[in-house]
Amino acid sequence: MDYLPELYGQLRAYRKAHFAARDDWFDDSHSPTAPPVFKKEYGDYNVLLREGINKTERDAVVGAIPEKARHRWFRSMSSSQALTQSVFGNLITYDKLGLLRELKNVEGEPVFLRDPSAARCMLEYEVKYLGEPRSTNVDAFFSGGCRVAVECKLSEQDIGTCSRPRLGPKDDNYERDYCDGSYARQRNRNHRCSLSAIGVKYWDYIPELFDWPGDEDHAACPLRNTYQLVRNILAAYVREDGDLKTGNAHAVLLYDARNPAFQKGGAGRGAYDAIKEGLKAGHKGLLQQCAWQEVTAILGRDGDMSWLADALGEKYGL
Repeated sequence: MDYLPELYGQLRAYRKAHFAARDDWFDDSHSPTAPPVFKKEYGDYNVLLREGINKTERDAVVGAIPEKARHRWFRSMSSSQALTQSVFGNLITYDKLGLLRELKNVEGEPVFLRDPSAARCMLEYEVKYLGEPRSTNVDAFFSGGCRVAVECKLSEQDIGTCSRPRLGPKDDNYERDYCDGSYARQRNRNHRCSLSAIGVKYWDYIPELFDWPGDEDHAACPLRNTYQLVRNILAAYVREDGDLKTGNAHAVLLYDARNPAFQKGGAGRGAYDAIKEGLKAGHKGLLQQCAWQEVTAILGRDGDMSWLADALGEKYGL
């Protein structure tokens, strides 16, 4: 399967079927082979809603992610954030998060919810306790007796890499913060990690959970290509007071099973495997995986949510 052309074609067909008379809602300045992109004022229509939905329910689903927290490309039909809001926003609104307990890993444990008190879910959850100068958000975060940080992907080609090796001479912080991708002291910094040098706490906790020593050099930094998922593990496992506390906590990678990036040999799969290998023996369960197709299947078996499974199939081919 030629993944991206097939996905984009599916999305264009969805536009034609559901918005045939609404060309004025779309920004058609992009390539005709690209996925459809809504104009800003019509961005809400990128979220899947039940037919006949009332205003209270609509406001709840659409408001699950505030407009100010939307990603730059939220209005694109290929946006993983819009997909995340369509699924989790509806599950929250209709009190159906419990369906996720049906999803099990190879050990037979629930991938998502492992505790009845863990049913509160927040989208774009802001993490304020890892020392980041500008807090970034977790796509979906379950709090309560079991803390779960979910990283949601659709057409992305990796899981989210560290920004420091991607800095260029034109960036204002290049001289101070650039990293060549190794975990070693550079540019007269006192820390091996450029992020640690500005107070980010990742490496305060990583040696506790991973077989990645923080007090010695690594020719290739373990965080370079695993950055976002490692950060999600820390967001779940580290508590708001900054302590690592024993308890139910893990991260989940939620991805499109058709995407080659998350199949063997792909960058996303490689990063996931590197993290699983790097986690200490007692912490292997801190990272789980699940395909959107598995979520769609459980939605389809529920009489109240089968409409959403049908919509996910028609729009995304899931």
